[in-house]
Amino acid sequence: MTWEYEQQAWARGYTAVCGVDEAGRGPIAGPVCAAAVILPADIVVDGLDDSKKLTEKKRELLYDIITENALAWSVSLVDERVIDEINILQATYRAMRQAVEGLPRPADFAYVDGNRSEGLTLPHACIVSGDAKLPSIAAASIIAKVTRDRLMRQFAVQYPHYGFEKHKGYETRAHDEALLAYGSCPLHRRTFLKKFYAKHPEAPR
Repeated sequence: MTWEYEQQAWARGYTAVCGVDEAGRGPIAGPVCAAAVILPADIVVDGLDDSKKLTEKKRELLYDIITENALAWSVSLVDERVIDEINILQATYRAMRQAVEGLPRPADFAYVDGNRSEGLTLPHACIVSGDAKLPSIAAASIIAKVTRDRLMRQFAVQYPHYGFEKHKGYETRAHDEALLAYGSCPLHRRTFLKKFYAKHPEAPR
């Protein structure tokens, strides 16, 4: 984890550099969530890393530190209905764009995790595995992941049969067994269930 990339942007005259990342592209249920974070240049956040490498407890702790100390942060959700309508890639782009546009302090440059972006109107660069390299993207990955996980725990109360509090909408054996027993619920991404129902045509819809 290094400030090298942010420093390059600052050296070019940008003063509000944000990191952008998403959580929830892969699950078969629930929204995709994106976050944008502008960190102060002098901040030291112990343990900051790609959210996937951290425990839930550590992510929650870092979430509080990031939101308390960031110059600006924003999250955006695009739900399963839109994902089915425009596909997950376009939904992810939309969530990222909305997160950047939602920053209370406008960013003038963005670093985006991954190798592609679409729809951002400000100068930006894509960094593969950026959530393991750039503090600002790592911070965004944590904000997105914690936000989405909290939401899926809330949905678990509304739809208690599926175990959303455990797998957060990802396809697991327990999730498949719930689909076989109860069928899908409004949170499920219909386009993501095509393979499941092709394999299990007897499952309730």
